[in-house]
Amino acid sequence: MAEIATFGAGCFWGVQAAFQRVPGVLDTAVGYSGGHTENPSYQDVCTGETGHAEVVEVTFDPAKVSYEQLLNVFWQIHDPTQVNRQGPDFGTQYRTAVFFHSPEQEAMAKKSRAALEASGKFRRPIATEITPAGKFYRAEEYHQKYLEKRGVASCHF
Repeated sequence: MAEIATFGAGCFWGVQAAFQRVPGVLDTAVGYSGGHTENPSYQDVCTGETGHAEVVEVTFDPAKVSYEQLLNVFWQIHDPTQVNRQGPDFGTQYRTAVFFHSPEQEAMAKKSRAALEASGKFRRPIATEITPAGKFYRAEEYHQKYLEKRGVASCHF
C-alpha cells in the first residue's frame, strides 16, 4: 500500500528531481500546501500572500523506501537553517517544511530534526517547520517534472 509524504525545501523543481531518483518512490507531484487560499496559482503563491509553500508530494512504497530514508534525502537536498529562502529564492513559499500525514510521520520528522540539530552539522538552528499536511494543490502542468522536461539534472543545490 503506497503512502504519501510532503516536503517543502525551496524551489520545487529541484526537490522533485531529487525525490524522483529515490528507489521506491512511485510518483512525485509539485504543488502548494500550508496556506489559506483555495486553488492558488503559481502567480498567487509568488506574492507570498497565500501562505502556501512550494512542496513536493511524494508517493512511495514503504516496503522499498522508508519515510526515514525520505527524510534523510530531504535534509540533504537543502539548507534547513534558512528561513523563508533557499539559495537565490526568497519568500515564505520557499520555507523549509515537513507536512506530515500521520502521527507516525510527525514523530519520525521531529526525531529526525532533533537528531540533525544535535549533530552539530549546522551552525544555525534548524528552521524547518513540522506541521500537519493540509490540502495539496497540484501546480500547473508546466511545473510538473520541469527539469526533466528540459534535460537538466538539478537546480542550484
